[in-house]
Amino acid sequence: MSSPHPYHHGDLRHALLSAALDVVAADGPGALSLRDLARRAGVSHAAPAHHFKDRAGLLTAIAAEGYTLFADALAAVPDLRERGAQYVRFARTHPAHFQVMFQPALYRTDDPELVAARGRAGRALSQGVAGLPGEGRNGADAREAGIAAWSLAHGFAALLLSRNLDDFLADRDPEEVFRSLAGLLFRPGTDGG
Repeated sequence: MSSPHPYHHGDLRHALLSAALDVVAADGPGALSLRDLARRAGVSHAAPAHHFKDRAGLLTAIAAEGYTLFADALAAVPDLRERGAQYVRFARTHPAHFQVMFQPALYRTDDPELVAARGRAGRALSQGVAGLPGEGRNGADAREAGIAAWSLAHGFAALLLSRNLDDFLADRDPEEVFRSLAGLLFRPGTDGG
């Protein structure tokens, strides 16, 4: 006789991460429960502990995966404005990752996999600032330019995901609108592209 809740799963870790991303996208990270995820995956309530010690472990895995995907996305484009548009695209295509990644109180910030992925994403963001005016003069100018660019892209992405730009955007492509806004602040020829 077959059990309605099998204890063996082909790829439980992946199934749990996928279900968790669905929950976060729909209801936010506060709605996550390992017990509920086990139910969704059709396994015992204790099974998720084999892959994630607890909820923070699951959220750490989501953040690490998100930063890895994010670094890959940013590395695929050459200049600052396009990296900003890619930032917006990442938020649109990975909204659950995006929500978790930028809330470090949710996860273990000292996790080695997360630290490596976050560092790689940070380097990809910093490389986009190369070539801005003042970048070569002193590190403070470059860091401030980086924070300004990050603030613009992150703020736009966060406003987009929270639907605060719906009226402003109407039927326009968010990435094109971002490029236009970035052009107001970063003149052509000063963004490495």
